[in-house]
Amino acid sequence: MIAVESSQLQLIDKVVHISRVAKVVKGGRRFSFSAIVVVGDGNGRVGYSLGKANEVPEAIRKGMESAKRSMIEVPMQNTTIPHEVLGKFGASSVVLIPASPGTGVIAGGAVRAIMEAAGISNILTKCVGSRNPHNVVKATVEGLKKLRSPEQVSKIRGKNILED
Repeated sequence: MIAVESSQLQLIDKVVHISRVAKVVKGGRRFSFSAIVVVGDGNGRVGYSLGKANEVPEAIRKGMESAKRSMIEVPMQNTTIPHEVLGKFGASSVVLIPASPGTGVIAGGAVRAIMEAAGISNILTKCVGSRNPHNVVKATVEGLKKLRSPEQVSKIRGKNILED
């Protein structure tokens, strides 16, 4: 994973995975690259994208540009998430569990990149099923989209936060 600080908006860029793709043509093989990139502001906003190009740096740059446009807001409680959640995509499932302060990010490569970019510093995660980085990233983001803050839940239910 490559971490790069972007100067304009202080975004954290992380490259999760780079794949070399071969296209077989008449004269042999043509190689191109695809890169899964995660971008976040370290304060509850995170996005991901896949960039494709003939050179690795160009694929990473394209992925970063696209990831900046696809950012989502993640509700946080201090340095963790408000509640446990399960994100699914394809054959991958990711369980996200809130953790007490001082626990750190207990996660594998793809999930760790998203959590660090989002600014979540205390969380327990478990990847179930396929560990394909494409699907793990998408499952993690699906899980983060399902999160609701206590304020959002109380508004939906029409109750005060202090009520049961």
